[in-house]
Amino acid sequence: MTEKTTHFGFREVPDSEKAGMVRGVFDSVADRYDLMNDVMSGGVHRLWKDAMVSWLSPRPGTTILDVAGGTGDIAFRMLDSSARKAKANGQEAASVIVADINEEMLRVGAGRSQRDRADKAQPLAWVTADAEHLPFEDNSVDAYTIAFGIRNVTHIDKALSEAHRVLRRGGRFLCLEFSEVQVPLLDRVYDEFSFRAIPRFGKWITGDSESYQYLVESIRRFPNQKAFAGMIAAAGFQQVKVRNLTGGVAAMHSGWKI
Repeated sequence: MTEKTTHFGFREVPDSEKAGMVRGVFDSVADRYDLMNDVMSGGVHRLWKDAMVSWLSPRPGTTILDVAGGTGDIAFRMLDSSARKAKANGQEAASVIVADINEEMLRVGAGRSQRDRADKAQPLAWVTADAEHLPFEDNSVDAYTIAFGIRNVTHIDKALSEAHRVLRRGGRFLCLEFSEVQVPLLDRVYDEFSFRAIPRFGKWITGDSESYQYLVESIRRFPNQKAFAGMIAAAGFQQVKVRNLTGGVAAMHSGWKI
């Protein structure tokens, strides 16, 4: 019996191999992942992440699960946003669980937390976990976030199903991901930059051009805004909304478990 295949960038690979291949990509670039994000986006990824946290508006006292969040970029922003609100109202800040399949990315995030945030007594946990098989109870978190991670899972529908399962009623799903450029001419410029420049930057900064070639290709294989919104709705989420960022270079998708 022939094994099912899936895409790894523009290549077709056996389903059973993709997770390990993706893990290898992030093992290779973990230490300089955040630096490469700055280089690739000219720092704009920071604005996108701020926009995501602003739209989520994390509430004090809630539990947030940040999937594929190994380096802590989103988690730290959510904790700080929640802490400001909690302090103003005499409440406890939100707690954040960072879940990532890649232990090297978690190592980088935990190291950043210890080095740069040792003075902040914030409820933050680091868990090695597969987005398709989360080790959390049903109806156990108030919000599920994932930034630039869902396109790397083997079965997006399974990851969305798991997101729905672990969320409590009234809980929110929020995803930030590269998407389909909606502005004429910008799409051509973006394609040219992506395929020519990003792998070269990856080679210079991390010593690895192949991983960034995959990451560029994976963006092109990811469903566009409308198609992904349909997948979120099919997983059981309601009130699904989309917000484009930088002309659709990235997009945020929001949904609620009602």
